[in-house]
Amino acid sequence: MIDETETAASPRPAPASLEGHTPMMAQYFRLKADHPDTLLFYRMGDFYELFYDDARKAHRLLDITLTTRGQSAGQPVIMAGVPVHSVEGYLARLLKLGESVAVAEQVGDVATAKGPVERKVVRVVTPGTVTDSELLNDRADTLLLAITRQRQTWGLAWLGLASGQLGVTECVERELPGWLARLAPAELLLDRENDAHPALQACRAARTARPSWQFDSALGLRKLCEQLNVGSLAGFNAQALGTAHAAAAALLSYAEHTQGRALAHVQTLTVERCSELLELPPATHRNLELTETLRGEAAPTLLSLIDTCRTGMGSRALRQWMTHPLRDRALASGRHAAIEQMLADGIDRLRDALRGISDVERITSRVALRQARPRELSGLRQTLAQLPALRELAPRGTALLDALHADLSPDPAVGQLLARAVAEEPAVLLRDGGVIATGFDAELDELRAIGQNCDAFLLELETRERARTGITNLRVQFNRVHGFYIEVTSSGLDRVPLDYQRRQTLKNAERFITPELKTFEDKALSAQDRALAREKWLFEQLLDQLQHWLQPLAALGRALASLDALAALAERATTLDWCRPEFVSHPCLDIEAGRHPVVQARLAETGAGDFIANDCRLDARTKLQIITGPNMGGKSTYMRQVALIVLLAAMGSYVPARRCRLGPIDAIHTRIGAADDLANAQSTFMMEMTEAAAIVHGATEHSLVLMDEIGRGTSTFDGLALASAIATQLHDRNKSFTLFATHYFELTEFPRKHERALNLHVSAVESGDDIVFLHAIEPGPASRSYGVQVARLAGMPPALVRQARHTLEALETNSRAGDPQVDLFAAPAASPVREASAVEQAMAAINPDAMSPKEALDALYRLKQLQAQGQG
Repeated sequence: MIDETETAASPRPAPASLEGHTPMMAQYFRLKADHPDTLLFYRMGDFYELFYDDARKAHRLLDITLTTRGQSAGQPVIMAGVPVHSVEGYLARLLKLGESVAVAEQVGDVATAKGPVERKVVRVVTPGTVTDSELLNDRADTLLLAITRQRQTWGLAWLGLASGQLGVTECVERELPGWLARLAPAELLLDRENDAHPALQACRAARTARPSWQFDSALGLRKLCEQLNVGSLAGFNAQALGTAHAAAAALLSYAEHTQGRALAHVQTLTVERCSELLELPPATHRNLELTETLRGEAAPTLLSLIDTCRTGMGSRALRQWMTHPLRDRALASGRHAAIEQMLADGIDRLRDALRGISDVERITSRVALRQARPRELSGLRQTLAQLPALRELAPRGTALLDALHADLSPDPAVGQLLARAVAEEPAVLLRDGGVIATGFDAELDELRAIGQNCDAFLLELETRERARTGITNLRVQFNRVHGFYIEVTSSGLDRVPLDYQRRQTLKNAERFITPELKTFEDKALSAQDRALAREKWLFEQLLDQLQHWLQPLAALGRALASLDALAALAERATTLDWCRPEFVSHPCLDIEAGRHPVVQARLAETGAGDFIANDCRLDARTKLQIITGPNMGGKSTYMRQVALIVLLAAMGSYVPARRCRLGPIDAIHTRIGAADDLANAQSTFMMEMTEAAAIVHGATEHSLVLMDEIGRGTSTFDGLALASAIATQLHDRNKSFTLFATHYFELTEFPRKHERALNLHVSAVESGDDIVFLHAIEPGPASRSYGVQVARLAGMPPALVRQARHTLEALETNSRAGDPQVDLFAAPAASPVREASAVEQAMAAINPDAMSPKEALDALYRLKQLQAQGQG
């Protein structure tokens, strides 16, 4: 073993010159030259080896041993390796770190090779092109996204290799961050000229820079037409999207390069436009915690709450619906109708049946890429066998459900082929054999029979030879070193026939071979190898035949995914008591007894109490709500629940409310919470103003805007001035549906001068120094913020709380008197001393632990008497 620091200065052989290198290292460098920026896993027996810089990098990232072995071109060969049987785990770790790996396998015949066995890169695994089920998240798509810019237009093209999803769009710069948040790609393909753009730098995906010449519009248009087998993209309304075509050129070329073949399963194109989608900027994704929490965790989020799907396909569909909701209500209304029909028919048996369904979408993709494994084909066969029963359980009666039902009936021939070809319980890997079913191929059956009948033949031969020779202790046996043999002990050597040929001499016995046994040995030992080779050939033929059914299988996968997602939404609707929203054409946001779905679920899980439902009514006459009230009172929860209800309705789900009527909505904008981006030199207040600026520039009269505590990051007067100006802009010019939460009580005067605004507050009740939050939204402004009480609840020292209360009282008194001078550091005034009452004196004299029950009762009567006298 060597230390990495010791080899850092070691000269690395230049791939351009292979003179002096061993044949194996020369072969390695030829392969590495085609993948200079990718880790190369070079197959050597039971290990994948990495060499030189790749080895050093793998040592650092994977903590695997770095060694030297021999020399090449006069220099030590630096290497590190991982076992073949556990390679998937190492690949997963590298992909998570944003690395790519080229896998070179031995493709030549070891027995006949002269020199190094021929090797070939059979796949390139990158974060955005991975298709192995072991490396994928079952419940989320792994997308490869290519981005380029031509003048003021950005072109985007994305591909989900594991699902066959291909999409394109064009946008302006303001919309780019929203697309990155919506798609959440695993890997970005970037034109090197745009690599440093701030929006792209902020994206957490792995980044792969490609030469500018690969982003060619004409090439992209040609490749898209060839991929979709069409003459033009006019049928997709994408013929004029030249910048998106340029992105698609780099995307498809890169994907084909990594897979080493055409993408036969990519047969449809999705063209999306910002004008057709409900706009969800990155701040909205983050603040509403749609797919991950503010801490970056997968739960509790809106998606984790509604995703009770039985299959990974359904979960991915549900995520897609949530992140890509349409402004047009037709599709959402169709899903609402489907959910209503499902609830009427019952969904329990359907969801039980879906539990046993395989991931048809990803299996179909792996079949197309010729990467499918035996167990995946077995799962596909099982799913196809279950379809008749599933069709009986699938509800019908709406246009959407009827369309899904039609796709649940693929050609029965594909199921019949798999039933005949694939063994009932196939091996995990093809190289292990036992994949092709008995009876499918006569030659394979014959080869297998040789191995299976080997024991019977040996017993029969042993019986015959004992009878022929008279040697009663003669044995016919086999071992891996010497093959088949006849063993005769010393006592029987004088009776050995002339046709016995000596194979091995032992201390007390001799081992022989006969022509008959030699013939059988040659046949038996080669039968297993020939059977495995035959199985591999038959499996490849099977994949060839399955190519004819890729399109109906892809349609089946989409239908199963939609059916599962709808069934999950139906289950959530009945379990959580959600209602079907109503869409109307006039401006309206009318929610009765709305709830925050995630908060309500958490309260139920922890037993912390019931969620307090609240109404929200906005229309053409009331567009802006000024919401005041105490910290922790529920302002942010109320605002977020309104936004989540709007989003759930737009994606086609029922909503957490008693009743819900919604007019047209084109975007959900949010400015909530405090955050900074110090790496990009943006303070908390700069981030706040940047997000607020994006909202006032982008919001329309059909947008929903959530503004929470705007102006907190600067001085009181600056913040108040900005908050007032932003509220005025949203009310007078944007005319958006706006929920504006604030602690600036001066803003409660806003509705006096703006007719489409009103005051609301979250209620709270004081009891001495304590406060009880009621979480109910009520008309009018709040009387105070209760910040000091909240500080006490948070555990601030009592002395600190007393001083804060004293200072607050002084500030409020001087404010009313018009005197701004307050000593913020003066000690709180001492509380006036008063004489204890007779009841308090009697209470102080009582020691409950020293009293008998009779004495306690007498004391209680005395206290009652003293209290009555005091009141008299």
